[in-house]
Amino acid sequence: MAFGFGSGLSPKAPGTVGTVAAVPIWLLLIQLSTPVYVLVLIVATVVGIYICGAAAKKLGVHDHSGIVWDEFVGFWVAMLMIPPQLGSIICGFLLFRFFDIIKPWPIGWLDRKIHGGLGIMIDDIVAGIYTAVILNCIIYLGYL
Repeated sequence: MAFGFGSGLSPKAPGTVGTVAAVPIWLLLIQLSTPVYVLVLIVATVVGIYICGAAAKKLGVHDHSGIVWDEFVGFWVAMLMIPPQLGSIICGFLLFRFFDIIKPWPIGWLDRKIHGGLGIMIDDIVAGIYTAVILNCIIYLGYL
């Protein structure tokens, strides 16, 4: 599961492929009520901390590029309460990948300073929060 149902095995851009794989699951998640969606996020995060940490330990590499469960959860955080329209999906995807790759403060700091499963998950969750804030502003301003 840490390898995102196999999406993390992509030889090129596994984080991006993992995020793409998170989209259809998000389309199912948005059918849930907001409280249930948030509960799923919490469970996915807690499970992710464990499975990502265990996978990194087994592989002997902190945040191995194939571990993409963090991208799944980060994208789902980004898209919380976002309307399922093509423009919002593309914009959310691009913003999330931008923040996950560029790692502006404190994302990069968290990525360097926190280790184990929590360290693998936290930077993507914060990238998701950054994305959610910007995406909601874009939607509020009427650009999507």
